[in-house]
Amino acid sequence: MTIALYARRKQWPLDDVEVRLRHSRVHAQDCRDCDTKEGMLDVIESEISLHGELSAEQRNRLREIAERCPIHRTLTSEIKIRTRLI
Repeated sequence: MTIALYARRKQWPLDDVEVRLRHSRVHAQDCRDCDTKEGMLDVIESEISLHGELSAEQRNRLREIAERCPIHRTLTSEIKIRTRLI
């Protein structure tokens, strides 16, 4: 949604966006580019397909925008869930 809104505002020829996600859990010690080194980590792999006559520069910019969207920022930040019965 963030990608489409950005492209529309810039009047870029983006026809459609497809996002595929894969989730897995790995041992932290097996993740070379992770800060955490103990326990298990959630890994989300994202594949984005951009449909339209976009330049390489526009495609790269839209990938950057995808990494700044509110959902991406939430998932890459520390998350605490507090549950209470009411």
